[in-house]
Order: sequence, then C-alpha cells, then structure tokens
Amino acid sequence: MHNYLDVSKKNSGSNGIPVEKSTRSKSKAKLKGAFSLVELNNNTFKSKGPHMPKRYQRKDLSWRSKDTVVNGKENHGEETVHEGNPTSCEHEYGSYCLWSTEHREIMKDAIVKRLKDQLFIARAHYPSIAKIKQHERFTRELKQSIQEHERMLSDTITDADLPPIFAKKLEKMEHTIERAKSCEVGCSNVERKLRQLLDMTEDEAYFHTRQSAILYHLGVQTMPKTHHCLNMRLTLEYFKSRSISTDQLNRQKLESPAFQHYVIFSRNVLAVSTTINSTVLNCQDSGSIVFHLFTDAQNFYAMKHWFERNSYLEATVHVTNIEDHPELPKHAEMQKLLPSEEFRVTIRNYSEPSLRQMKTDYISVFGHSHFVLPDLLPSLNRVFVLDDDLIVQKDLSSLWNLNMDGKVIGAVQFCGVKLGHLRAYISEHNFNSDACVWLSGLNVIELEKWRDLRVTSLYVQSLQKLQKESLTSKRLKALPVSLLAFQDLIYPLKDSWVQSGLGHDYGISRDHIEKAATLHYSGVMKPWLDLGIHDYKSYWRKYMTTGETFMTECNIH
Repeated sequence: MHNYLDVSKKNSGSNGIPVEKSTRSKSKAKLKGAFSLVELNNNTFKSKGPHMPKRYQRKDLSWRSKDTVVNGKENHGEETVHEGNPTSCEHEYGSYCLWSTEHREIMKDAIVKRLKDQLFIARAHYPSIAKIKQHERFTRELKQSIQEHERMLSDTITDADLPPIFAKKLEKMEHTIERAKSCEVGCSNVERKLRQLLDMTEDEAYFHTRQSAILYHLGVQTMPKTHHCLNMRLTLEYFKSRSISTDQLNRQKLESPAFQHYVIFSRNVLAVSTTINSTVLNCQDSGSIVFHLFTDAQNFYAMKHWFERNSYLEATVHVTNIEDHPELPKHAEMQKLLPSEEFRVTIRNYSEPSLRQMKTDYISVFGHSHFVLPDLLPSLNRVFVLDDDLIVQKDLSSLWNLNMDGKVIGAVQFCGVKLGHLRAYISEHNFNSDACVWLSGLNVIELEKWRDLRVTSLYVQSLQKLQKESLTSKRLKALPVSLLAFQDLIYPLKDSWVQSGLGHDYGISRDHIEKAATLHYSGVMKPWLDLGIHDYKSYWRKYMTTGETFMTECNIH
C-alpha cells in the first residue's frame, strides 16, 4: 500500500502558504500539484454521471477540492515544466512524468493541431460576428466551418485519421478567420471569449491529467494478469498433486538459533522467490540459512507449492499462513497480513529556487504484521527482515554477528526526511525533530530485547488510540506510529548496505548500484511491472527463477 504525504517548510506567505501572484496562478497551481497529494481509494473510480460525448461538457469539478488537499494542506507548487528537462518533469509530476516521456510515442499530428488552433480562434470570434446585423450570411458560413471542423476532429487523433477533404477545409477556415479578423468587433468581446475557452481547456486538461494519474497508480498497484495466472495455476496444482510436506523434517532448523533466520512478509510469489534466490546465490553457506515466509490465506497454497517445486541450493524455506497463526494478538488489524507500507513524502522549501523547491522521496516502514514477530518466532532471538522488493547482491553473514549496543533494530537511516518534517502528523507525541527516519527493506532485529521492552504492547496501545480516527487519518498516522515505536532503539547501518529508490529515482548511478550490498526497489515502479524503470530491471531479472513451466504458460518473461 502506498500513502502520500505533503510536508512544507517555512516560506514567506502566511500559514505556510506562499503568496500567489494572481487568481490565474492559483488555478494553474491546482493542476500542477495534482499528483503529489493524491491518495487512491475505490471511491475515485465511481462514475460521476452519464457519459457526455461533447468535448467541453464535463462541468462537475467538485473533486478538485477533495483531491488537492490532504489533512487541510493544499498544493501550492509553482514550478514551471520544460519539456525535455527531466528535473523539472520529476518535480512537477513525479516519476510517472519521466516514464511517460521515456516511452512517449512520436505522433504525426501537426495538421490536427493546426486544425484545432483554427477551431479555437473561430469559436472566439463567432459570438462577436453573430451580433453584427449586416453579417448574417458570414455568420452562417463561420458557424458551418466550425461545425465541419468539429465533426472532422471528433474521431481524429493523428494526421492519418483525417478525411481526404481536410486540405480544402483547412484552407477554407483560414480564409474565414482572416475575414473574421477584418470585421470591426470589440476586442474586449473576443478577449473575453478567448479567456472562457482557455478556462474550459484548462479544466479539461486538469480532468485528463488527474485521470491519467489515477490510471497510472491503478496500474502499479494492481496485480498483473500474468502474476494472477501464476497464482491460480500454482494453487490448482497444489490441490491436484500429492504434496509431501517437509515441515516436520525442518522443524529443528526452524527453531534453532544456530541458523541464520530471514523473515519475509509477502503476497507476491514471483517477487519473494527472486528475493530469496538473490540472498542464497550471494551467501557463502546456503545450508545455514532458513527463510520464514509469512503470507495470507489467499496466496498460501500458491506459495507453498512454488517452494515445494523449486529449491534454492541448501537453504530452507518455510511458508506460513499468518491468518492461521494461534499466537497473534487479539487486535483486529494485526490478525491479517499487513506487510511494509510505503509513503511518498513531498518536502517543499520555498526559500529555494522554483525548480528546487519540491523534493519527493519514498520511505518504507514496518506494517502491522512486523509487530507480531516476537509471537510468530518465540524461540528465536536475532533475525533478518527483508522486504519482497529487495535484491541481495552480497553476502549478509557479517551482519549476523553485529554488535548493536543494546538496540532493537538495525536499519539504514534516511536523513532526507527528518521527524521534524512530519510534525503535523506526530504533534501529539514526544520526539526529536532532528532525528532521521529509518527505513525497512533490510533490518536486523533483536527479538529478546524487543520482548523485554514490550514494544508490541506499546504499539498496540498507540493503534487503539487511533480507533476513533477516520480511515484516511489512521493511514497517515500509521507512519509516525511505526517510526516512533522504535524511537531511540535504532542501530544505524552503513548506507552501503542498502541502495534504495530504484522504484522511483531515475538518477541512481550504476556505480552506486553495483557497490551496494542490497537494492531496494522502493517506490511504485516495481521491477516486475511493465512500468518499472527499465535501466534497473536487469539487476532484478537475473535472479528470477528460470525453467519454471507455469511462468512460461502464464507468459512471464
């Protein structure tokens, strides 16, 4: 699940909002900030009413006030986007803009654009011409030309779609416009009509921009049909075959502190198998590794059958349906699988030049399921916790003997976002404003210390305080609750252990990627999606399981 926050630094305007130059700039700011504050939910896709085919007929813009504000914060960004400038593109629309620019199809529509410009100008002059009594005939000609252009452009996208008579229509409209300009009409009337048409065009552009963002986020959050096919085939095959359970054979390994224990919460069989494969292939002793894979009832049988069909050197993989685990706390939200959550945090600093005012980062934190680890693994102390969008490139064994100085979690800290930036969401808690946030992905956990400090009990108490909050507020407050649960209990790992951002940041150098021990594809553009960043996919693909029949049948390459 991805949630979206907007965090603003101090600026010259009152109440943390910059002073706008004009009403027009405010209108444009709404369009420019549409993406950074979007929080998706199912209500977004409900129909607004019957289908309206005309171009400028969508008048219901009530959703503007809903989706451009989160917790009372409006998006007032004023950046200017220049085509071909990746930096401004990222500032304006986030990673989707860069992706769409990279994969943009070259459209041969120069003539179509010219016809649309003619139509725009003709519409602006028509009301003024129609008021002149001695120009009734010309008024009818102008109206006819406008209607012909509208019909011609109604189903036209590229120049190839135009009918053969488009050249005559274009030339005719050109002469008509020249004649309209020669008529003595009030400039203020034409200007007023042009402003009206411009406003309607801006509204339509805002509508399509927002819909484009919604469809993009839907694409990255929905399981691809190829992955769904894989899950269904594996589940069916599990019940058709006589699976031989090896749980009893591995019981001693599962509970022995002498082995290196890795924990992963996941619903994605392809992702988690790639994470496990990369870990095993880059370790020195695969026989000493045990993976505890926790999933939900829907994906349990697919996961179970996959890891019975495929082996990973000498490593042990144990799949558990977390919903059937008897040791879970009675809190409702901790009875189901809720793995790591990602939040997109936009930090605004209006003291910087316009192109550098806004910076967007993704931070990943523990979900509810992580806080039941001491109950899920009662006989263990130290464990590694991996996210399923992580790729391991080097041996992690040296972390097993790490002296954590009495801390509970070893994690990479991210000082691009500090707790002070999240003040609006954690104001009721005590915290150090200068403390950096810590990231999930690769974490070393001391479970005995966790139990001694009753971290889970304190976390559950914090969740209970949120029971009366709205769903949106509760989701946003899940970030600080997870971060603050381990305040002063984090042992900082070196940055070289994790290179994060491969799911949203196009600017990571190959040198940084190859030097990192692990690669975390934090962000919405996961490597198993078509929307994933192309330059980073090869690091993930080389650890995919090969030779699996069901992957071929489900067209997973």
